[in-house]
Amino acid sequence: MPKRVLQGTVVSDKTDKTVVVRVERRFTHPLLKKTVRRSKQYQAHDETNQHKVGDVVFIEESRPISKTKRWIVVGAEQAG
Repeated sequence: MPKRVLQGTVVSDKTDKTVVVRVERRFTHPLLKKTVRRSKQYQAHDETNQHKVGDVVFIEESRPISKTKRWIVVGAEQAG
C-alpha cells in the first residue's frame, strides 16, 4: 500500500528533530454548498532541523517514531 504524502506549512520548530505541520483541506459543505476549510496539525520528524516556521513542506507516513510522531518530512516546496 502506498504511503500518503501531505503538503502543509510548518507552524512550530521548537522541539529537537521535530516540526509541527498544519495541513489544510478544502471541501464543499453537503448542505450549504459552500467551500469549507479544515486544518489538522501533524508532528513530523525532521532529522537535520533544517525546516523553519513558515516553510511549505511535504510529509510522508512512516512507522511510529515516538508517541506522537508518525510522519517524516520528505522535502520542501521550492520558492520562486
